[in-house]
Amino acid sequence: MGQTLYEKVFDAHAVRRLASGQHQLLMGLHLIHEVTSPQAFSMLRERGLAVLYPQRTFATVDHIIPTHSQARPLADPMAEEMLQHLERNCADFGIQFFAPSSGSQGIVHVIGPELGLTQPGMTICCGDSHTSTHGAFGAIAFGIGTSQVRDVLATQCLAMEKLRVRRIEVSGRLRPGVYAKDVILSIIAKLGAHGGVGYAYEYGGDVFDRFSMEERMTVCNMSIEGGARCGYVNPDQTTYEYLKGRRFAPSGAAWERAVGAWDQVRSDPDARYDDVVRMRGEDIEPVVTWGITPAQSTPVGAPLPDRSRYPEEERDLVDEAYRYMQLRPGTPVRGAKIDVAFIGSCTNGRLSDFEEVVRHIKGRSFKVASHVKALIVPGSQAVRQELVRLGYDQIFREAGFEFREAGCSMCLAMNPDKLEGTQLCASSSNRNFKGRQGSPTGRTLLMSPVMVAAAAIAGEVTDARELFETTLGGTT
Repeated sequence: MGQTLYEKVFDAHAVRRLASGQHQLLMGLHLIHEVTSPQAFSMLRERGLAVLYPQRTFATVDHIIPTHSQARPLADPMAEEMLQHLERNCADFGIQFFAPSSGSQGIVHVIGPELGLTQPGMTICCGDSHTSTHGAFGAIAFGIGTSQVRDVLATQCLAMEKLRVRRIEVSGRLRPGVYAKDVILSIIAKLGAHGGVGYAYEYGGDVFDRFSMEERMTVCNMSIEGGARCGYVNPDQTTYEYLKGRRFAPSGAAWERAVGAWDQVRSDPDARYDDVVRMRGEDIEPVVTWGITPAQSTPVGAPLPDRSRYPEEERDLVDEAYRYMQLRPGTPVRGAKIDVAFIGSCTNGRLSDFEEVVRHIKGRSFKVASHVKALIVPGSQAVRQELVRLGYDQIFREAGFEFREAGCSMCLAMNPDKLEGTQLCASSSNRNFKGRQGSPTGRTLLMSPVMVAAAAIAGEVTDARELFETTLGGTT
């Protein structure tokens, strides 16, 4: 019987079986940032340990970096201190650091792929929940905690149990105005916020075969929001075309050998899955979350669901969500007045996300509503540089958006970009938890970048297909 990609990659990196029943798994790539690494480095120093394979570890600053200005010293003394710790740790332990002055800084899950560090068949880890993003390349990638960051720095290995594999097939075609963000929110709504616990998700089918790498990254990024430990797409020609010529990708004869090896890690046609879920692309609508988990979502035109539609054990959470969000079942989320619009994050802060918004507003009279604060935050300096080169920064500014420096920004608000009070934010990020965007009472509605742009212009949640009806025609 054949094997899945997950099984092939896991088995190839398994060093030995531990007494606990877990496997010692070698990590091919370790990505670090300023938030979860300082304590890990302190633990190494306390034990007199070195980083075992510094050439397999790469660092950036993203969570705490301000997006107004990255001039040093940073305006926030604590942020400056965290950045200095990262700089010193990287220098002391021989780790390459993509500093703000390098031109390569950005969100860790944006720069890893764009630099060609992320490659098929790899095991990848990072002290960040959304490391599952890298699975878009046919890697198995895990978010880890600070003590595990320490373990990987010291040993390049993790102790892990082997997961079950669920294949999620999305067949057919998406309709105009439906995007990768809508696909993953629909999957999470169907399977639940905990439906993926104990699983790796393999995404496939017609829709994924046609997706660009950036679309695949959007879906894999939010695998963790559905409870899955990782999510991946089998590598194909789309993967190889994206990687070829990138800074850390193989070149010359090594490239041909690499592609030959990558072809072999794809799931076999007769691979056995622990579960298979099938969906039709044509059935997916633009989605907006209404609650306090990414699973609490609805098509933009539908009334908000009654608690009776949920299992008994989830109804208290549904009631809590309605109270917190100040929404009522049976009413539409469409028409909810927003205060802030945020386009960015490791989910939707890549070039194609912004290009798709520009496609709808360029050359038209659209303006951000006067009561809305709207942020455009590129996921990396490279993305920002390209947006400027194309003149898109001016298009955004003329439409009333603030065009910022690269960083995590308002996705989690460990920087000056925060909600205030009970502000309601239309966001292209990945989490709508209570207080996620910086205010303990702030409220978040997750949606695609185009839907965020439409909400910013309308001043309320709206169906982008109607607002932008003359330009919708593709997916991203």
